[in-house]
Formats: sequence, structure tokens, C-alpha cells
Amino acid sequence: MMRQYELVERVQKYKPDANEALLNKAYVYAMQKHGQQKRASGDPYISHPLEVAAILTELHLDESTIAVALLHDTIEDTTATRAEIDELFGEDIGALVEGLTKIKKLDLVTKKAKQAENLRKLLLAISDDVRVLLVKLADRLHNMRTLEHMNPEKRARISEETMDIYAPLAGRMGMQDMREELEQLSFQYINPEAFDTITKRLQELSDRNEGLIKKIEDELRDLLIANGLTNAFVKGRQKKAYSVFRKMQSKSLSFEQLSDVYGFRIIVDDIPACYRALGIVHTRWRVVPGRFKDYISTPKQNDYRSIHTTIVGPSSQRIELQIRTRRMHEIAEFGIAAHTLYKDGATGGDAELLSRESNAYSWLRHTIESLAEGDSPEEFLEHTKLELFQDQVFCFTPKGKLIALPRGATPIDFAYAVHTNIGDTTVGAKINGRIMPLVTRLNNGDEVEIIRSGVQVPPAAWEEIVVTGKARAAIRRATRMAIRKQYAGLGQRILERTFERAGKIFTKDVMRPALHRLGRKEVEDAIASVGRGEMSSLDVLRAVYPDHPDERATVKPSNGEGWFNVRSASGMIFRIPGASKTDAGRLAGEDADDVLPIRGLAGNAEVHFARAGAVPGDRIVGIVEEGKGITIYPIQSPALQRFDDTPESWIDVRWDLDEANKSRFMARLLINALNEPGTLAKVAQTVADLDINIRTLSMIGIATDFSEMALDVEVWDLRQLNKLLSSLKELDCIATVRRVFD
Repeated sequence: MMRQYELVERVQKYKPDANEALLNKAYVYAMQKHGQQKRASGDPYISHPLEVAAILTELHLDESTIAVALLHDTIEDTTATRAEIDELFGEDIGALVEGLTKIKKLDLVTKKAKQAENLRKLLLAISDDVRVLLVKLADRLHNMRTLEHMNPEKRARISEETMDIYAPLAGRMGMQDMREELEQLSFQYINPEAFDTITKRLQELSDRNEGLIKKIEDELRDLLIANGLTNAFVKGRQKKAYSVFRKMQSKSLSFEQLSDVYGFRIIVDDIPACYRALGIVHTRWRVVPGRFKDYISTPKQNDYRSIHTTIVGPSSQRIELQIRTRRMHEIAEFGIAAHTLYKDGATGGDAELLSRESNAYSWLRHTIESLAEGDSPEEFLEHTKLELFQDQVFCFTPKGKLIALPRGATPIDFAYAVHTNIGDTTVGAKINGRIMPLVTRLNNGDEVEIIRSGVQVPPAAWEEIVVTGKARAAIRRATRMAIRKQYAGLGQRILERTFERAGKIFTKDVMRPALHRLGRKEVEDAIASVGRGEMSSLDVLRAVYPDHPDERATVKPSNGEGWFNVRSASGMIFRIPGASKTDAGRLAGEDADDVLPIRGLAGNAEVHFARAGAVPGDRIVGIVEEGKGITIYPIQSPALQRFDDTPESWIDVRWDLDEANKSRFMARLLINALNEPGTLAKVAQTVADLDINIRTLSMIGIATDFSEMALDVEVWDLRQLNKLLSSLKELDCIATVRRVFD
């Protein structure tokens, strides 16, 4: 276990003027608070914060961040309090320790809504002070290094969340070495068989090519020195197991087909020397076509800068080269921790300074802003993972603005990356001057021009095309708003009709004073709720006019087969179908109190269901038609489009079931089934097993292999109907089954 003086010496090596008193005080305080606590390995618990601090010293972080590392578990696991830490170490360190405590339990495998909310807290905490992330990553790295002491189930869970969130976050912050180690440690627990196999093959390759890396290093160095780059440094290495596995998976290659298992870094003094080294290498050895990337002229969003090329180099080995300056190499290794903000002892929370200096931090803040705009926790988690994982392509607007996008992005992603409003109004795109489909995948260097229309609404199907979290979130939001607008239009017509029947005039202004009684913040929300069937128009009427008398209609089975007598509160009687003959006979003659209410109907008219029926649980609408009375339609019925221009014919109705006197209602199904013996018997048996009655069955299309049948069934409610649909879909003889509404 690291001693107190050893920690201080580590920090003073790269920061001679470090606050030694702060480090000593944090060391002693953490030692006293953790006392006799033990880790799962049996080691003293204090060994964990000490190792976390040691990892951060390798990143050359300031003494305040090292102190936070020593204290990061004290509030959660000891008697320490935020007030005590504020008093001893200052509010800045206290806030960081408390922030780490709040996001300590970040479970990203189960309890999806909770895990997403915790991830949101983590990212928001990072956006305030990125040192939270640096300590959190070091904490996770040490936990992964000692994970063998956990039980297998916990090892797998922690490894999965590390691979899902922490390793990509480290990569996005430019900390490539830490990312690689986190991935490698996670890989051995997530897929131990693949890890062991690839590790063994790499070891065999290393033994077979013993001395090859050193030989290539020497030959590259001698070549560069001979051409004037006397300060060039060359370092080679064999790729790690997870990197090899990921390439095999993405390229569908076997281990034997991999030809670039070795990678070499050439580090020079300045940018002109980078391009000189590239020219020297390309002049000496053949280049592998299509394997050149210049991240110096176009840096990655995590500040990474290098020239990448692949050559058939010494010993006819295919090798990858990365050419960079020493400063670029420092940023590639340490990422955001390499910035001068941490070298000068400035406050880690100076977001404005860090945003100017670090593209990675600017990306993080922009991502949080774009992803935290009211999406559900599950969507937030999904979009964040999309943003973390993707490699990039770089495209341009017609005016030359650079847009970085995930690999596989489409012009729709491009449009949303420019501005949400541009994405929402996109109808087409020109790629390099040619009109191309919106599903076209963009490549590096493409110039993209978006064609727009003011009347465009993004189709919901776009969600399956795009790859960026921002685009998906915007499309879902636009879809929700379009649906809300439709429901609001329906709700407004229903409310106007209800208020008119009550002798009142409906306006949005009269609803505003009653919003608190309706449990809604905005008038539009309340109107849309009426359209969706979540709220009755009569509830709105009573909220606006509390003294208005309640008007309700009730239904009671009559002696007629399959019909109900409907009696309104004013005493009017009309008829409504719905019950089977058995139910009608069973319920005939019962008292008026034993009824199935349907609120919202009033007057003297015949009421009947649309041809395809409706079942309790459906959102239903009544339509008044001259000479036909009132027809009840499910809200999904395409027939309702015929009445869009006659809002006065719409009547608000809804179910209010009496569980003591249930009745069956008709629904129509369309089934595409195999044309073979026994199919009809299986369908009939499935229906009977769920206590559902078949009213009619007809064959409406027969081909050689398939037949199409229309099935009218009588069910108690929508839940029972959905069970039937699921059960029929599971039958081997059924190709498709769906409910029809007209």
C-alpha cells in the first residue's frame, strides 16, 4: 500500500509547488475515517482511494483532484459529512466529494429508468466540473483491476456497465490508454472464452515473431534520422485482445485474415515534421489504399490529432502508423486531463476556460444540452450510448462549415446536426451536387446541401434511419407534437360540442382558471387529453362550471338479441347493440341499477356500433348521422376521416364498465394463415381456450400456400382481445394477424 510520503513525491515530480499540506491532511483524514474497513479482497479499504489517487497522479492532475480521490468514498462509507469536509478542505472539494457520492451507485444493467436517471446525474455533474469524471474513471479502473474478488454475476454486471458507459466516456474525453485498459479488463469477464482464445493466439504470434517489433522500430528510426528527423521517437506494440476482437467482429474476419496486428507511433517535434515523416515513410514503403486519415488538419471531437496510415513495411509486414507531435501524444494519452487548466492549478469547474481549450469538453456540454430536453430516461440512455460509441465522418455545408457525424450517418442526421428546425423541414438532399436519397450514408469529405419545405413534418419512420441521438430525439419529439396536435383538434371539437349542448361557449380562455383542477399545466395539454380519452369533456365542463348538472347516459340489456336499451339521465330511451344472445337473455329484466354506463350520450336517437365493432378499452367516439342516429367508432377507425369537416357531428363517449354485469363486444380480425389441414382447428381452439366466442368466420382469399380469413369475435374487453392476438401470432400456421377497424 502506498505511503503518505510516496503520494506527495508522485505529485511533486510533475508539480513541484503542490500544496503538500492539503495532500497530507486528506491522506490522514481518509485513513482515520475508513479505519478498519475491508474490501472484498480482504485488503484495508483505504488501499482503494490510495490507488485511485495514484492513477490520477499518472495523469499529472493537480493536488485538489488528488485530495478528492482520497476522500471520494468518505461521505458514503464513513461517518464523514459534507459540512465537515467543507470546513476542513473547502467547499470546492466538498462539492466534488458529494457529487461523486450521489452518482456512486450507477447501475446500468437493470432498472432502466433509474439507471438512466443516474447517468443523467453523472453527465450533469461532469458538465459542472469535469474532475468528477476523472475521479470516477480512476475509481472504476481500480475496481476493474481488482474485480476477480467479486462473485461471477457481479463481475459480469460491472464489466458490462464499464464497457457500455465508462470506457466510451474515457474515449470521448480523449483518454485512449484508459479506455483501452477498461475495455480489455471488461472483455475478459464479458466474453472469457473469446478473451482466452485471442490472448493465446496473440501470444503465439508474439513468440513466433520474437524481436520483430524491435526490428521494425529500429528500421523506421534509422530511416527518419537518415532523412534529417534526428529527434524522432518510434514505439511499436502489438494490439490488445479486445481491439483485435472488435476488428474481427466489425470486418467479419478470422484471426488469420488480420494483417495489421502491429501498430507503431512516430513522435516528432512539430507539425511540419509530421508531414515530412509521412512523406519519408510513403517514399520508402508501399501504402495500403484507403487506409490514410489526417486527424491533424481535421481533429476528432475529443481533441485527438494524428496522421494515420497503413503500409506494407519492413519484413513485408502490414503495419499501422500514427504520426504526431509530442503535445499531440500527451493529449492522446491523457485526453482532457492534459490541458493546462490542470497544470496551472486552476479550478476544474472553470467551464468557460476548459470549453475554449478542449473540444472534448465542449462536445460533452453540447451533448448534455441536446439530450436533456425532456426525453424519457430510457431515451436519454439510448441516445447517450449512441453518442458515445460512434466513430466519425466529417462532412461540409455548402458554405464550408465542418459537421462531424457518427459513421453511417445520413443527410437527415446532417440536417439535425446543423439545426433542429432544418432537420424537421428536410425533404431532400444534394450530396456533392447530386440529388441523393435521404437514406444515403455519408462519407468523409461529402458536401451536403439540405432541401427544405415549410410544410414538412418529419415522418416517424425516419427514427429507424438516423443514427444520432439528437436526430432520434427530435424526430420522436416532432412525432409526439404532431400526434398531440391531432388529438388536440379532436379534443377541441368534442369540447365545443359538449359545451354547446350545455348552453355554454367553449374557448381556451375559459379553461385556464380550471387547469389546476384538471391536473394540467397548459390548455393544449388538457384539450389533447380529451382527444386521447384520458379526460372526459364532461369533466372539463364541470371543472369550468362546477354548478353544471351532470348529464350521463346508461345502457341496460333488453330482451332483444344482442341489443341494449339506452336510457339518458333525462329519461330518453334508445337502443345499442353489443351483447350476445346468451348474455342478453341472462341479463334481461334486471333492475335499472345493474347497468353498464356510457357517459356523454344524451337525447333521443338510435345508437349502434360501426361495422368492425368496438370493445371496452378502445377509445371511442360517437358520430351523429342524419337518418342513422349515433354510430360508435374506435378512434383508430379510418372511417372517421369522412367526418373531419363536420365537427358538429362528433359526440364524446367513453366506457364505464360494471364488473358485476359484463357483456361481450364484437371485434374483427384479419388472419393470413397457411393453407394446410388443421389450421382452422388450431385457430378455433386458440379462441376457445381464451373464453372468446366466434361470431362469424369467412374466407376472403385463398392462394396455393396461404388463405386469408376474416374473423368476428366477441370478447369481454381490449385486454382479452390483445391476448388473443398474441396467442394467434405464436401459432406456427399463422403468418400475420391484425385487427381491422372498418
